[in-house]
Amino acid sequence: MTTRHVAALLAIGALINMPVSAAASTASPLVGDWTLDVSTLPMPPEVRPQRVALAFREGPEGQWSTRVEIVDAKGARLHAASTVALDGTPGRATGTYWVDLVAAKMPSPDVLVMQFVYEGIPRSTRVYSVSADGAVLTETESYFRDGAPVLRTAHFKRAAGKP
Repeated sequence: MTTRHVAALLAIGALINMPVSAAASTASPLVGDWTLDVSTLPMPPEVRPQRVALAFREGPEGQWSTRVEIVDAKGARLHAASTVALDGTPGRATGTYWVDLVAAKMPSPDVLVMQFVYEGIPRSTRVYSVSADGAVLTETESYFRDGAPVLRTAHFKRAAGKP
């Protein structure tokens, strides 16, 4: 094998590995701080939360960190936080919101699926997706009420001055 052949093989190897390296370093557009547009909630204004803030971060070793802070209609503050693997393995959540176990998967960089459990009872499954321009996060929540399935959609805006 000549030096020219070796150089060509090295160049081909570099080209083959380039997209993989580029994809691995690309952060999810979900990462950042988000604020709920409470007017998008399908409930009477008097029972809507005053504020909901959501933060997504890439955690260590491929894990995903989520933090939510809620100020309910009466002004009470609730919060929850978790850091879990994105392979669907359940992990602990902490805080005062009604969730103590979370599982998550990210089928694509702009979509996150999370399942929530509280005291051994399934609470909801939520799908988060980001608009093409990265400015709007759509949350689709599925749960059961009185034995019937319910789907609720809400829209978050990227927090001003935050990535």
